[in-house]
Amino acid sequence: MDGWVGAWTGGRAAVHLGDVADFNAQFFAPGMDAAQRLRRLRQAHHYACLAVGYSPEPAVLVLPAEVAPEWTDWLARELAWGPVEVYSGVAPDDTVAEALAARPALTARIADSGHPVVRWGRTPAQGEGPELAAVRRYESKAAAHDLFSALAPGHPEIRLPRQERPDGRRRAARRLTARATRGLTTVLKSPHGVGGYGTVVVEPAELFAAGGGRALLRRLVRTEVLPADGALLLEEHVSPGPAARLRDLTYDAVVGPDGTVHPVGAGAMDVAGTRYQGVTVGPGAVPQGAAATARRFTLAVGERLAADGYRGWYDVDFVTDRERRLAPTEINLRLTGPAVAFVLAARLDAVRGPGHLVRTLDGMPLGARLAPAALHDHLQRLRPRCARLGVTLLPLIPTACHEPEPAVGLALAGPDVEALDAAEALVAAANHGLAGMFEALR
Repeated sequence: MDGWVGAWTGGRAAVHLGDVADFNAQFFAPGMDAAQRLRRLRQAHHYACLAVGYSPEPAVLVLPAEVAPEWTDWLARELAWGPVEVYSGVAPDDTVAEALAARPALTARIADSGHPVVRWGRTPAQGEGPELAAVRRYESKAAAHDLFSALAPGHPEIRLPRQERPDGRRRAARRLTARATRGLTTVLKSPHGVGGYGTVVVEPAELFAAGGGRALLRRLVRTEVLPADGALLLEEHVSPGPAARLRDLTYDAVVGPDGTVHPVGAGAMDVAGTRYQGVTVGPGAVPQGAAATARRFTLAVGERLAADGYRGWYDVDFVTDRERRLAPTEINLRLTGPAVAFVLAARLDAVRGPGHLVRTLDGMPLGARLAPAALHDHLQRLRPRCARLGVTLLPLIPTACHEPEPAVGLALAGPDVEALDAAEALVAAANHGLAGMFEALR
């Protein structure tokens, strides 16, 4: 099989390990306390439900959080999967690697399945080597910027944001204050961070309201936006262009086992501040010119990653400036939310015919906390309403529905952006309307 699907799994059904927490944990700050570590593990366990979309067809699915069979049954019908063995609730408070170490029978089942094993990303559990070294190197936003700097002269259509690396946090606070005094907005980054953690946009007014750079840093650590220790990067904030939908772009690709780089595609991300919310992928989701620019630069990045020993999925994220030039901001050497959208689009195109746009919405708020069965009923009521718009509703993250701030992760697949917009508005209104159901009971 040609293309990225062949390079990824050889077109075969695969074992999907929901080990998002395992990948994230290797980059936790050393000073993180036990309570914060547990919170971050559990947040990652919700996101690990995206393991249903690690490849076009799962054969075995291993999830840290408990899920109901109705969820995977729904996806299997819509995506024409064969039988799927589901092992859920295996690691509510641990990493998946720790859980599997205590379950030798499940570990043996995975090893003997005959299917390729797909993970969120490379971790020490798979052993040291060039691939893990490349992950550790280029997941750093400092090392990624160095690579972008080396490649940028060959890509004049790319705009490279300036980055400062102050020596120590006091120096970082002073530089942050100096930039704010000049009226400059700054993107403040920890070298490692995922899902928006470790990255924040600092407006001058926010810094002065906090009482200066040092006071702001203390507040960001206290609210768990930044780690308590370690280096900080100050990056130029690229002012956005007029097209809000095209502010944050991503381009995904796969480095195959032989080191060949295979393009996957461009996506238009939804980012609130610095927190990724979802993405739209498929024909026309990103204008042809921007997609071509992102493709050329991302493939050049991939060739460098491959030369350093990396194999697997990666992406490069970009922001657009006022002139609609692309500015690269980071490399993700792992699966991501957009990767799942691309996989779903490929599967739907294969089983229903080409042309699908897919929008993932990773954390749509719910108006009330729901039990899993009640969430399933709620989504079942929305399914035919979306279908009337020509949109297929796919539940992706069902486990966060009973959190203090309840949410659900969904994918919408349809023929065009307008249909996806209409379905998203419908679902958002219905989710918000859940609050009214409980108000009536008071």
